[in-house]
Amino acid sequence: MKKEIMIAGFGGQGVMSIGKSLVEAGLEEGLEVSWVPSYGPEMRGGTANCSVILSDQLVGSPIVYTPTELIAMNVPSLRKFENDVIPGGAIFINSSIIKEEVLRDDVKIYRVPCDTIAEELGNGKVSNMVMLGAYIGATKALDPDTLRTMIRHMFAGRKEKLIPLNLEALQRGLDCVQG
Repeated sequence: MKKEIMIAGFGGQGVMSIGKSLVEAGLEEGLEVSWVPSYGPEMRGGTANCSVILSDQLVGSPIVYTPTELIAMNVPSLRKFENDVIPGGAIFINSSIIKEEVLRDDVKIYRVPCDTIAEELGNGKVSNMVMLGAYIGATKALDPDTLRTMIRHMFAGRKEKLIPLNLEALQRGLDCVQG
């Protein structure tokens, strides 16, 4: 198993958090991992992307040129990276923001209304957790329980009140791709 994932959006959409969460959960599951962030001129509001590799083999290079999956949180990210995804790969789009069609027919498309679901849950900041849930639900790259445990650890202590919200956002993302 080898997943090469490009995750992209505006700064402040939680793009880096999705990547870090995938890597930390992958490590917990004994996978070989890589995470390479790339920021635009300003983190919040500027462009941000990261590449993640999850593999059951050693990772030879952390550079992702042809991702197996793209997670696009906004239109500029979709347009910048959609042609790089391998034929037969998958593109996950934040359909709350991206109304445009993907310009390819050789990839699987997952439309996830991340922002809409996050607003329904009362906190727009969890749209990234919705997308994370959709990604792991569709690809089966990681065990959802690993991510649930990670969320409980991430928000321990002062942020403990955020655990139920983030767990629900993750679950709502999983529900988006499971029939």
